[in-house]
Amino acid sequence: MQSGREQSAIVELAKRLNQNLNALRAIKDVSLPVQVVPHHAPLEEAIDIFDRINSQGTKLTDAELALTHVTAKWPHARRVLKEKMEFCAAQKFEFNLTFMTRALVTAVTGRALYEPIHPRPLGDLQAGWKTLNGVLDHLMTVLPKAANIHSTEDLNTTNALIPMIAYLARNKGIFLNQKATQHAVNWLYAALMWARYTAQTDQRLEADLSIVAKDVEPWAALRANIVEQRGRIEVKPDDFQGRTAQHPLYRMLFILAKAHGAVDWFNGVPLGNTVGASYAVHSHHIFPQSLLYRSGFDADNYMHRQMVNEIANRAFLTAASNVPLSDTEPAEYLPTIESKYPGALARQFIPMDPELWKVSRYADFLSARRELLAKKLNEYMAALIAEPEEIKHRPIAELVKLGESAVLEFKSTLQWDVVLKQLNKGLRKSCLKTIAAFMNSEGGTLLIGVEDDGSILGLDKDLGLMARKINSSKRWSI
Repeated sequence: MQSGREQSAIVELAKRLNQNLNALRAIKDVSLPVQVVPHHAPLEEAIDIFDRINSQGTKLTDAELALTHVTAKWPHARRVLKEKMEFCAAQKFEFNLTFMTRALVTAVTGRALYEPIHPRPLGDLQAGWKTLNGVLDHLMTVLPKAANIHSTEDLNTTNALIPMIAYLARNKGIFLNQKATQHAVNWLYAALMWARYTAQTDQRLEADLSIVAKDVEPWAALRANIVEQRGRIEVKPDDFQGRTAQHPLYRMLFILAKAHGAVDWFNGVPLGNTVGASYAVHSHHIFPQSLLYRSGFDADNYMHRQMVNEIANRAFLTAASNVPLSDTEPAEYLPTIESKYPGALARQFIPMDPELWKVSRYADFLSARRELLAKKLNEYMAALIAEPEEIKHRPIAELVKLGESAVLEFKSTLQWDVVLKQLNKGLRKSCLKTIAAFMNSEGGTLLIGVEDDGSILGLDKDLGLMARKINSSKRWSI
């Protein structure tokens, strides 16, 4: 015998099954729209229709749509990109398909946005890929040597490499000289530390690539964009307070330690030489977590956890190092390390006052190490750009080839009306609005005397109006 509850459950299940069955039967009565692409339709239009249909379901990303346009003209493009990704991964540089697509767009168009690659012909795509292939090889050679970046694990975003790719693509795939390399590395560090591309990525990349297109050596102007965003590039001790391993400064400190010849404290292996499985560098708590929690810090207190796990309480070890220091005070084990590997503590910026190594002085240790970290990082950054850049702009013709964008705009004239063929002061407002818009955003470049299609109209008419005004003013004053 079934209970009343069991019978009720069976009835409810039967109702649900019946509803599902009726829903399945109703599918044959659904009218589905059919979009037929004519055989004579251009390929770009067919892809556009495909994207519009997909927009009602799982919409293609801009990168996916761009790659669709590329593969429509170059069927092997996806395979070529993936083969390069595998090659880069073997060098410890893990790039995904979205990054590779944006990098290809940059190499082909000089832009950061994906859409400009849509109409590009096969020849442009393959030429751009040839350039990008060489640029990536050059970067994977330069970054470990000049920047102590041995893997994409050292980067909080690969988007920071896009301006470098744009620069190299315009300079035959190489940095022009050692000074250019150092300025580029300095900018890269600043972009990573201050998270230049973690928000408004497309807008900021587009703004920065417009500078790369405009200036022969763009790094000072690119740094100015970071200052505009952040307020400064220099690091202050307070920037480390409460920051944990998730903050971009943590990766920067690992780079800094490698640049100073840091070694693993427990096996002496140089951090910069770690390869293979041992590359997975471990973060070591100088004052062990369990020691601090046992000494009065509350693991359930957010502020205490931040203090225990702060960057200033971290050192770097190789994965091969096994360190059983769960409750050992630094005052006990740091002297042994310094004795075994002289200078090892200083290379990871440890305050050398033994009094600060006691757990009772933990707050003072953090304060002293923050000061030391900021000082060493700023010195390292400054040394890279000790020799200033020479500011030199590229020819305007190269800017015009890029076409209009969010950071590059063309105006036919300043105040000469090309239709009425006379002075029109109202046209000046349009130029002023563009300038104001640039000043209120990421900046930009306004070219006057250039038509929307990129043809050069020149400034003769505008200059003629100004000359007449000057001459008229002189006659009036006489």
